[in-house]
Amino acid sequence: MATHPVDTILPPQRLLAFGLQHLLVMIASPITAEFVISRALDLPAALTVNLISATILVCGLGSLLQSLGLWRFGARLPFVMVPGGAPVFIFLSIAKLTDVQTAVGAVLITALFYAAILPVFSRCLRFFPPLVIGTMLLLVGINLIAIYGGVIAGRPGTAAFGDPMGLGLGMATILLTVLFVRLLPGTLGQLAVMFGLVGGSLVAAMAGSFPIGAVFAGPVFSLPTAFPFGWPKFELAASLPMILFSIISMAEATSQTVAISEVVGRPVNRERDVPRTILGDAVISLIGGCFGTALIITSGENIGIVRATGVRSRYVTATCGLMLLIVAVLAPLARLANAIPAPVVGGTAIIVFAVICGMGIDILRRIDLHKSGNLFTVAIALAIGLLPILVPGLYNKFPNNLQIILGNGLAMGTLTAVIFNVIFHHLGEPVPEAADATAYETT
Repeated sequence: MATHPVDTILPPQRLLAFGLQHLLVMIASPITAEFVISRALDLPAALTVNLISATILVCGLGSLLQSLGLWRFGARLPFVMVPGGAPVFIFLSIAKLTDVQTAVGAVLITALFYAAILPVFSRCLRFFPPLVIGTMLLLVGINLIAIYGGVIAGRPGTAAFGDPMGLGLGMATILLTVLFVRLLPGTLGQLAVMFGLVGGSLVAAMAGSFPIGAVFAGPVFSLPTAFPFGWPKFELAASLPMILFSIISMAEATSQTVAISEVVGRPVNRERDVPRTILGDAVISLIGGCFGTALIITSGENIGIVRATGVRSRYVTATCGLMLLIVAVLAPLARLANAIPAPVVGGTAIIVFAVICGMGIDILRRIDLHKSGNLFTVAIALAIGLLPILVPGLYNKFPNNLQIILGNGLAMGTLTAVIFNVIFHHLGEPVPEAADATAYETT
């Protein structure tokens, strides 16, 4: 019996090349997450380096677990894991309202909640049909494009916002990636995302925007420390926003499992594969909390890479996980990744996330949108989900805990899609199909 491409072990040189491509695309997430936390909480430099090392280490362990699997943990699909943007924001919100030890405690409580609520959530998977998953993937892509568009442009209100150099580097990275896709044959073409990032970095170096000297300053090894903030505090009320987000994270894990299964061409078994993904998220977030990180979740970033390159082997992302473990303890490698100019990383990320948008559109185009229930479910979910993305600060006058949920476009859009899908397709009589548009054409 032929081995499925997702279970194929590629030659070592290809594993290394494709694994490095995944690493270069995702490495910015753990580094950026810890710099954001460090700056917001005014942490000392040594503790920041320690947290970066810990986050990269846990992301590596998570990527190995999701790719290879261990008993019922891990999807055995080509996944990588990163600290999500929303979990970092919630972590900071809890830390500022209480203290950082309580925020760490919230991570540990939420990781345990994942496992406790999973049997209930597994019974609700029928409420996540392609209609909901396609909408969610579209919102995931748009939300992440908005975030990394900000990485290219800089922070509004600062002198660096809209700097032509940054915008130029971002566009150069995008154009080089597309050029490599078009011109490079075979395996080289499959590495176009990595080559685009490297090409953008070289352009930045020639423009004097790549501070390579910082790579060699500092220690060679950096080993993470358990409970770097001291013993965590466990307060259920303070943890509630993160617990609520975990339900949305489970829904996101569901869509990502379905999406990556479709990309690799292996039919998804929702009752088996989705719980494995979520349990992988739970155990890795539990380990991450012990090292002071925010929630570590399965990433949608690599789905775009798998789709763009056509390389479906889960051993590629497992190789990426091994590389992350090495980067975690070799501080110069982490500093090298951190030295890549933000606009270059942003340009690479935008392409990957735009591919995810395309995947969402591809799923939605197979849905019969002539049925008014389907059309209005997509419409209202996109409206609610896009509002906080397109109008930042829309809910600033609401209480902090509500802001965390309402201001998360992905969470609100997904929740809306699930609710309206239930209203139109699971309650009462089925909604009748809208009249065929051709019936109104005149001859």
